[in-house]
Amino acid sequence: MSNILKQTYKDVEGLEYISPKIAMEEASRCLLCYDAPCSKSCPAGTDPAKFVRSIRFRNVKGAAETIRENNPLGGICARVCPYDTFCEKACSATKIEKPIRIGLLQQFAVQQEKAYGMKVLQVSCDKQNKKIACIGAGPASLTVASELARAGYEVTIFEKEAKAGGMLTFGIATVRLPQSVIDFDIEQIKNLGVNFVFNKKIQKEELEDFDAVFIGTGLWGENLPKIDGILLQGSFSAIKFLKEFRKGNPYFVKDKKVVVIGGGDVAIDCAVTANIYGAKDVKIIYRRSLEEAPGNIREFVHAFERGISVTTNMAPVALKGDGKVETVEFEGFKNKSDKMTVSANIVVFATGQTSEIKETGLVPDDKLNEKGFIKTNDTNITGKFFAGGDIVHGAKTVVEAVKAGKIAATAMKKYLEGKN
Repeated sequence: MSNILKQTYKDVEGLEYISPKIAMEEASRCLLCYDAPCSKSCPAGTDPAKFVRSIRFRNVKGAAETIRENNPLGGICARVCPYDTFCEKACSATKIEKPIRIGLLQQFAVQQEKAYGMKVLQVSCDKQNKKIACIGAGPASLTVASELARAGYEVTIFEKEAKAGGMLTFGIATVRLPQSVIDFDIEQIKNLGVNFVFNKKIQKEELEDFDAVFIGTGLWGENLPKIDGILLQGSFSAIKFLKEFRKGNPYFVKDKKVVVIGGGDVAIDCAVTANIYGAKDVKIIYRRSLEEAPGNIREFVHAFERGISVTTNMAPVALKGDGKVETVEFEGFKNKSDKMTVSANIVVFATGQTSEIKETGLVPDDKLNEKGFIKTNDTNITGKFFAGGDIVHGAKTVVEAVKAGKIAATAMKKYLEGKN
């Protein structure tokens, strides 16, 4: 573990951040690039070069303003963005020593924003007297709502769950993304006058009075393999598994043997969460090699450090048990003659999600592709209907959902202003 990670402090909620002294020292390593590659590589345009430079010169308020104005979910992205594949990978300091720890500096700036009660996001335009509906309260919709509310539009977000956040709240482990971080970012959007309607599955006819509609419903359908025993008690999709931890009984895994199927970040989230909440044994089993796994290598290392084993090149073929899972049978993904049986009480399938948009009736069938995702022309479906995020592009990162939301908001403004 590097020295910078050891020199941290905790805020009143117990969330850990680097200290102000260490933040200044780390920012001072910035080379102040004229045409900063780190900023060019950020999908959301958060402009890390600018906020790192602000921290370097002790302008923490300026840093917080840069982050929040460019990325309304700056606190969330500070926690879950894969920096090593975006801004930190592009950092010029890598050629000399190691990249600037941009993610940690972003966490620091947002923590200071919260600690000092800064009110960065403001409505910057006169009231437009036009109503916008956002369907779903995930990252793409939240971004659209923020951008359009700041431009003076009246925005309402309709969410089928009882809480905002979408996959942020229900699909990412709290150990990686604490709910208080999500709530703080959403509070900044609420303060712009955005109205949230929860426990609401909106019908298309209810949208007639809105001048523009954004569909950002995400991917919530289960993608379970068609194998024997898939309906046994103890078999979960990743989304259902992570939702259990939000229901107030996170210790349902205590002393259990947990097997997680998959090789992405969600699989690692599920495994680490089970480990933290007292599972007796946790295994990740993936059908391909570790090199082919889509999960971030840093997250895999963290799992290894917690004693979670990872087995590769094996695929599940059956769950066995008398009413509930007792064992999982595997065979080699490439070599079918390889066999393996693993004891388990809980099996989690982190094998992706599918679209449920067809069942909502919000989008005509001819606007859906073969995977059930929405087909758009630069985010516009047809007329006043727009879409973005996972429901269009498939499962992506949070920062890419923010990018999609910003693009959609720009297109919607042009439509509302009659410039299309």
